[in-house]
Amino acid sequence: MHELSIIASLFELLEEKAAEKGSKKIISVRLQVGKLSGVVPEFLISAFDMYKKNTIAHDAKIEIEEVPLKIQCKTCTKTMIKDDFVFICPDCGSQDLKTLTGTELLLEKMELEL
Repeated sequence: MHELSIIASLFELLEEKAAEKGSKKIISVRLQVGKLSGVVPEFLISAFDMYKKNTIAHDAKIEIEEVPLKIQCKTCTKTMIKDDFVFICPDCGSQDLKTLTGTELLLEKMELEL
């Protein structure tokens, strides 16, 4: 479960940013997780809930925005949202595709108590 190591790294960043702002408490965290990121949102939530105990985020809530896989065909220029991982343009059959979104793993927002 690599989500636990992701959360451990996230907590390093959260604690660093909280210290920069002079905060002793993290209220909430919002992440963007792409469909193609290789990260399971439910596992991230579980890892966050386990890791936050005895930290400045002990009461914090985590919110995850799942970012869809959006691709564009380089041949016919059609843009589409994919629910599967079949990388073939449904219009022209090309496999020459560009990923526009869906690989993100970003800390979008953190709310602190000052």
